[in-house]
Amino acid sequence: MTQNIVEIDNLSFGYKGRMLHQGINMVFPRGKVVAIMGGSGSGKTTLLRLIGGQIKPTKGEVRVDGQVVHTQTREGIYQLRRKMGMLFQHGALFTDLSVYENVAFPMREHTDFPESMIRDLVLMKLHAVGLRGAHQLKATELSGGMARRVALARAIALDPDIVIYDEPFAGLDPISMGVICDLIRTLNDALGTTSIIVSHDVKETFSIADYVYFVANGTVAAEGTPADLSKSTLPFVHQFVHGEKDGPVPFHYAAGDYKQDLLGYEA
Repeated sequence: MTQNIVEIDNLSFGYKGRMLHQGINMVFPRGKVVAIMGGSGSGKTTLLRLIGGQIKPTKGEVRVDGQVVHTQTREGIYQLRRKMGMLFQHGALFTDLSVYENVAFPMREHTDFPESMIRDLVLMKLHAVGLRGAHQLKATELSGGMARRVALARAIALDPDIVIYDEPFAGLDPISMGVICDLIRTLNDALGTTSIIVSHDVKETFSIADYVYFVANGTVAAEGTPADLSKSTLPFVHQFVHGEKDGPVPFHYAAGDYKQDLLGYEA
């Protein structure tokens, strides 16, 4: 058994000749919470798609549990994905199903468990996120924070080795955000999983992550523990961590002369 359950090795990826990533190297140790951070459009979610085998790298490779993802057959990809649980950015619950049925869905899809066992497991997962009493509610009856917690219960339904979180704090109020933060860390440690978090939320992510990668301009611009990165003097990291307007990431998108655009003459 390798120490790192996910390894990204010299990975490059692009769309139609435009390179999004160039020479990315990352490792995700077993049992740790690792975050991928960076500005909008830096390709964070694309890295999650590469890990899940939805797309193939232009160069380099992604290994999950020692297996190169993009060389797998369709069945091989499905086997690797069974090691993963996914918390989508806005939960992505089935709106016509109850909370219970949402959590039961992956169990019925991927196992031959009898309904009595599925019932026990669903209630256990919902209890872990504090929502066992809401199992009969429809997804449309839930608040944003509750929906995210149900989605988390579904993500851990099959006790995956890896849980992937795509912007888990987006759109949540401070209380719900704190609850989700605590759940990610607690469940990670209790289940012994590896958690991979993509997020813009510095405070929340730094409070639970063991290690953080900052992605910018197609490369890993910085990496380290939250404590190290909080003290970083690298301009991009300092601007991102402290939410400053001025820095390597400009406020204005590149444009022509302002006077010429407004008045139609050259300065």
